Amino acid sequence: MVDTDVQTRPDNSFDTKWDLNKDWTPSDLSPEDGANPTLRRTIGGSSAQCGQYSSQLSSGGQCRLAATLPPVAAGALRRRCPDMFRCTDDISFWLHENQNRKEQLEELRETTSELTEELRSHRHRVKSLEVQDEEGLSSEPPLDRRLHPLESRRAEAGPLCRVHATLLRDLQAQLRNLSAAVAQLVSRSSGACAIKVVRTPTLLLAVRDTRPPDGPRLSFCPSDCASLYHSGVRRSGLYTIIPSPGNALPVYCDMETGGGGWTVFQRRHGGSVSFNRGWSAYREGFGEPQEEHWLGNRQLHLLSNQGHHSLRIDLHDWSHAHRHALYHSFRIEDEEDQYRLHVSGFSGTVADSFGWYHDQRGFSTPDTGNICAEISHAGWWFHQCFRANLNGVHYEGGRYSRTAQNLLGPDGIVWFSLKDSDFYSLKAVTMMMRPSGFRPRSSP
Repeated sequence: MVDTDVQTRPDNSFDTKWDLNKDWTPSDLSPEDGANPTLRRTIGGSSAQCGQYSSQLSSGGQCRLAATLPPVAAGALRRRCPDMFRCTDDISFWLHENQNRKEQLEELRETTSELTEELRSHRHRVKSLEVQDEEGLSSEPPLDRRLHPLESRRAEAGPLCRVHATLLRDLQAQLRNLSAAVAQLVSRSSGACAIKVVRTPTLLLAVRDTRPPDGPRLSFCPSDCASLYHSGVRRSGLYTIIPSPGNALPVYCDMETGGGGWTVFQRRHGGSVSFNRGWSAYREGFGEPQEEHWLGNRQLHLLSNQGHHSLRIDLHDWSHAHRHALYHSFRIEDEEDQYRLHVSGFSGTVADSFGWYHDQRGFSTPDTGNICAEISHAGWWFHQCFRANLNGVHYEGGRYSRTAQNLLGPDGIVWFSLKDSDFYSLKAVTMMMRPSGFRPRSSP
């Protein structure tokens, strides 16, 4: 507020002038209209009339105030009149607040209108969905009517499934008989493999009808699992192959791993078969092909020298981890050269512990005087003594120690790089081979 000075006039009356344009912004006051309340001020501790004022809001947007003060004694000092228009600040503030409230109210009205329209739209959508749902329910047949055809089809399929199962068992029996007959015929023949064609159902486990138009005889003998694969066999299992004339050999064929076509020559799991055997046992083979076994070094020599072959080794530890090693080139020499190992071209999912250390080593067994074979209780391509020994002792749980078994050295199923230890025996191992140029084909 602007302070107002009181000046004495010659007729002992006072005239007061205020420049209130600086303080009153929302309204005008004028001396023509309005209430004229009496204002009081205290001068020297006594109460006296301060004067009257009138106010009016003018159309010019200016604040006009006029006040008449009562006369005071002559010679009195100029004194300040109390700030009697202090309330005008509050009026201005509340007028401004009132305007803000009006604007906010208008915004709320607009928002309410928009929300009302959106609510109306949502109600319309919900109504449309309800109508569509009712129409869909009315158009679909009852559940019982839909289940009835399905039950009829199931009733018809039951006898067909039983007939198919019976036919499948008959086919399997015929195929087993055919495989046995082929093995007998081949074992009796001393020359080239020539088998009389036997008419059977479409699937053949050991042979396929490839006779020429003018002849009744078959000139196909599966020399390994890869040739069986290319003749149409796609299921893993036990088959008879002919690695050499007059030599019928039952083997387990893996037709799934890495594209199939693998001839399995070693398998370990469970420890039911002891691999602590002599030279003759490893030469002829032992165990069952579909279970734990060693195919035999003599047969392994025949198979691995029919062209170029690859070697795959699958390793399983006791924590259910599976790794494999793959070698592009693999073969062993004959008995005169101690079934010497030739292996190279490593790749796989585990570090190599076999090829780089055991390549070019002859085969040894505990009865040949080799100290490594005696300590390891196994036949293997030992080299001071091993980084890998897959024919060792099967230890349940994997971990074993030299002191606990009173051993001279480690003798488990070991692949050193897998656990960085010679005293961890693997749970399961498989060794298998196939031609290096083998390419999988789509099933017929």
